[in-house]
Amino acid sequence: MKIDIRSLSEDQIIEFFEQKGFDSYRGKQVYEWIWKKSTYSFDEMTNLSKDLRFMLDTNFVINHIEVDKIQKSSDGTIKNAVKLFDDYTVESVLIPTNDRTTACVSSQVGCSLDCKFCATSKLKRMRNLNPDEIYDQVVTINNQSLKYFKRSLSNIVFMGMGEPLMNYNNLIESIEKISSDKGLNMSQKRIVVSTSGIPKMIKKLADEDLKVNLALSLHSALEETRNKIMPFSTKFSLEDIKESLLYWYSKTKRRITFEYIVWKGINDSVDDINALVNYCKSIPSKVNLIEYNSIGDENFTSASQSMIDLYKDLLEKNKITVTVRRSRGKDIDAACGQLANKEVSLN
Repeated sequence: MKIDIRSLSEDQIIEFFEQKGFDSYRGKQVYEWIWKKSTYSFDEMTNLSKDLRFMLDTNFVINHIEVDKIQKSSDGTIKNAVKLFDDYTVESVLIPTNDRTTACVSSQVGCSLDCKFCATSKLKRMRNLNPDEIYDQVVTINNQSLKYFKRSLSNIVFMGMGEPLMNYNNLIESIEKISSDKGLNMSQKRIVVSTSGIPKMIKKLADEDLKVNLALSLHSALEETRNKIMPFSTKFSLEDIKESLLYWYSKTKRRITFEYIVWKGINDSVDDINALVNYCKSIPSKVNLIEYNSIGDENFTSASQSMIDLYKDLLEKNKITVTVRRSRGKDIDAACGQLANKEVSLN
């Protein structure tokens, strides 16, 4: 069986050429083709002889994603149904604003967790994405940004399908490839890793020599409420999560962003707000109040605008930075929490 050449390091590719009696720089050329130039075919490696390209084709494959379907929202958002080499499908999203383009990428086929308000959690986790499959999503969205918006991709958020910290090693390798000058050379400061809250892995990420930002899906600072809407969190108390976030800040000096949806009858009381205020006061943080995007579950409906305004007012009065985020791409099920490989016709 042929080996996927992108599973090899640069040194391993160089070693392959040296063992075949070729100069080491040939390996460096190939590495540049498969990463910096994102080439999926050995035939396109035009600075290699035909014999060398044939040798590569005989020994290796380049497994890569294919965009199976593109959906365009009325607000400019683009959702890609991304087909993987083994025919699994994930989704990635291009989110444009006036001055930036953000790639929302997936890290798992399905999801390891069970958040009741998220469409992806209804899907069984089939497997983790490989680093190159994560990388390819970014390349694809960057190309779409250049094509449709005449500018390069500016930001990346790991907020698509899956829990990034449950695919830890591949997450880290993909970030290193994305930020390397031998890859896409994107600043790590423009990358956000979003997690539902796994303390051990948050600490592990803090120990990495990375400059990425961290966001945490909180949605309630009351233990009982959070456990109901995010059942997996019974294994990770809010106190344990707080400890891991304080560790993160002590190591990185970067504030955590809390992602927070307000639902009617679930977390729309003054007690809920006060709990969030107190939690934020204990951790260097800011809050994104996120508009709820329906997944067809009548147990979850967005709270009133007056309640969202009250959240904002009380957070600000306590000198906590808060932003109300309006979702984009709702008409094509591309908004936060809606990614689930639904079949929706093209607009």
